Amino acid sequence: MQTTLRIGTRGSRLALWQANAVRDALAAAHAFDPAEIEVMPIRTSGDCIHDRSLAEAGGKGLFTKEIEEALIAGSVHVAVHSAKDMQTFLPAGLAIGACLAREDVRDALIARSADSLESLAPGARVGTASLRREALLRRARPDLTIGLLRGNVPTRLARVVAGEFDATLLAAAGLRRLGLDEHVSAMLPLEKFPPACGQGALAIECRADDRTVRALLAAIDHHPTSTAIECERAFLAALDGSCRSPIAGHARTDGESLRFDGILLSEDGSEFYEASTSGTVADAAAIGRRAGEAIRRRAPASFLERLGIR
Repeated sequence: MQTTLRIGTRGSRLALWQANAVRDALAAAHAFDPAEIEVMPIRTSGDCIHDRSLAEAGGKGLFTKEIEEALIAGSVHVAVHSAKDMQTFLPAGLAIGACLAREDVRDALIARSADSLESLAPGARVGTASLRREALLRRARPDLTIGLLRGNVPTRLARVVAGEFDATLLAAAGLRRLGLDEHVSAMLPLEKFPPACGQGALAIECRADDRTVRALLAAIDHHPTSTAIECERAFLAALDGSCRSPIAGHARTDGESLRFDGILLSEDGSEFYEASTSGTVADAAAIGRRAGEAIRRRAPASFLERLGIR
């Protein structure tokens, strides 16, 4: 390379792990010296807000805004994100250039003195900042007390260990990437706790017109993951989905076949609408879009309005 390739990322331990994984993949694919690829931590608005949910603060774009601004300005060549943190609609001129192979998509229960969600004591205090997790928890265990728990993975684990909360839910993927599996009390089944769209996947964002970088990224793209993410993001787009709505969706590929399951819930989990669609991987976006449109047809206008879906 004539110039150092710069990777923009958040500065958390998990975000840096993810950026370094992309750096190593690029170096291996193109026989680069890893030292030629610079990982640049960028502090985002979402990293500065700890006292309210992302929905109240302005949406999940708070974790990507400053990094995307650096990408547009040319300060970095690529940006690495947890796919579930990305806005449903990317800023003009940006695109997802590749995804690495997806990790486990499930949520994990972290509890002080329980080995399952069912064995949590009545009224146990569970911390989360996710509307999806809160709605699913309330649907499964309406007796639980749900409180706001923000911060990076080690911070949230520490607050449970300290007794501020009896339990929390975290993405299994992040725990595994950080080597923190020993904290897992139980893995939650997908049929009861479907994941956030994009959960477990790393998305690598770039300028849409940067042919050189796009060619570099194409060599490390894991096509089954990119296809699944394309489907899940199309589902979100059909529902105008953001972190202001409890939405879950999961696409799986099997050779040239793809299946998608999605759900939209009320904030308390008592009302929900589901859709399942399938087809070929070539139609990934259409499959996700059909599922979103099916839910729009089934859900009453008043329900959609309460969730801010127009």
